[in-house]
Amino acid sequence: MGELRRNLATLPKAHLHLHFTGSMRHQTLVELAARDGISLPDALVSEWPPQLSAADEKGWFRFQRLYDVARSVLRTPDDVRRLVLEAAEDDVRDGGRWLEIQVDPSGYAALFGGVTAFTDLVLDCVRDASERTGLQIAVIIAANRTRHPLDARALARLASQYAGRGVVGFGLSNDERRGNTADFGRAFEIARRADLLLAPHGGELRGPENIRACLDHLHADRLGHGVRVGEDPALLERIATQGIALEICPVSNVALGVYSDLTSVPLPQLLEGGATIALGADDPLLFGSRLEGQYATMRAAHDLSDGQLAELARMSFRASRAPSDVVATAMADIDAWLAS
Repeated sequence: MGELRRNLATLPKAHLHLHFTGSMRHQTLVELAARDGISLPDALVSEWPPQLSAADEKGWFRFQRLYDVARSVLRTPDDVRRLVLEAAEDDVRDGGRWLEIQVDPSGYAALFGGVTAFTDLVLDCVRDASERTGLQIAVIIAANRTRHPLDARALARLASQYAGRGVVGFGLSNDERRGNTADFGRAFEIARRADLLLAPHGGELRGPENIRACLDHLHADRLGHGVRVGEDPALLERIATQGIALEICPVSNVALGVYSDLTSVPLPQLLEGGATIALGADDPLLFGSRLEGQYATMRAAHDLSDGQLAELARMSFRASRAPSDVVATAMADIDAWLAS
């Protein structure tokens, strides 16, 4: 049992699945809302973290409504700067060395002068937070699959303009039961030509059929979630063979009703099938659990050894767009953690 007791907060990690507004600290949400007289629902105050489910459209609508309310408290550039800095501080506290934070600039454009101005602001905040915390941070620009595919193309062109200047990837988020995945193929082709990482959401609220669509039509390099790939052994083999990494977010899987409890999240089966997995926190503001918590819950639920946890951390760096020197240092420090 001694091997299972190393401090997970000191295990170096790359964090590859964290949404922008969802990274906000709960206390920050409450303080910003109070400042501007914004009335928050009980689910974001006295009943936080909220009881959620995405089993049907009504459940997802409630989840999305809470997210929209949270986004509404970001009113000034200083609010954005605070959010990014605190997200970085929280990741560092959890052992984070590299963060790829995902944002849809169109959701903030109206208040911050357009998608380009908001992207510039976020990247400036990222640089500042990185300097202040030592955490290396990059941005993934994500389109919203509930909007028209032409909007996704516009965001893909925006992301391409910032390739090599802080933006490393392009994603597709929101309720994967909405829209036709294939319709977003052109947007992902634009991003691919800019050598951006392609990381659409798939395989959480829908099963293997949407994972296959993400591979066939979007040519995904990584999958946001992808946790249900194990329902199709042939697809799992394809994922493993092609090295398509899965951004698994156990606490949110359970909170949204994809699995009944943490022991049902099929992490061991996916690992046994050869999948590359990076654990992520998704939306800590709504799920109440940050990066270290994903490792802790999987350790407890599946009796993972420290060797297995160290390999999960290594996988997170292999699946990232982190520079080679960041990866090399992290790998050495993971080995040192395991040897301690």
